[in-house]
Amino acid sequence: MPTSIPFDFVFDYLPMSITTRKLFGMHYIYFGERIMLILRLNKNQPELNGVWVATITKHHESLQIIVPELGGFIMDGKEQHGNWLFIRDNEDDFEGAVIKVCELISRGDPRIGNVPK
Repeated sequence: MPTSIPFDFVFDYLPMSITTRKLFGMHYIYFGERIMLILRLNKNQPELNGVWVATITKHHESLQIIVPELGGFIMDGKEQHGNWLFIRDNEDDFEGAVIKVCELISRGDPRIGNVPK
């Protein structure tokens, strides 16, 4: 049985040429060869549910100025800040924050997106 894509409002704000792949129960959003977002809504580890934004550490601060809801994620009891920032699905302005990120992607912001190795 096919599952629906969580947070599908993102498609209203992303370029038409994005592609989506489902892997490990999550939906990966690509723009060309660059991974941009992961959409996750799963009953296992609900604290990891939300929208994951591909970036690199040196861009975290500047992106968080624009989208303060972007943060790290908790893994093994510690907040992690690697090549991903995260907007939790229970943020007060979750949808507004995600829309801001999608608009940055649509404008070609180079701080968002990574080419998978």
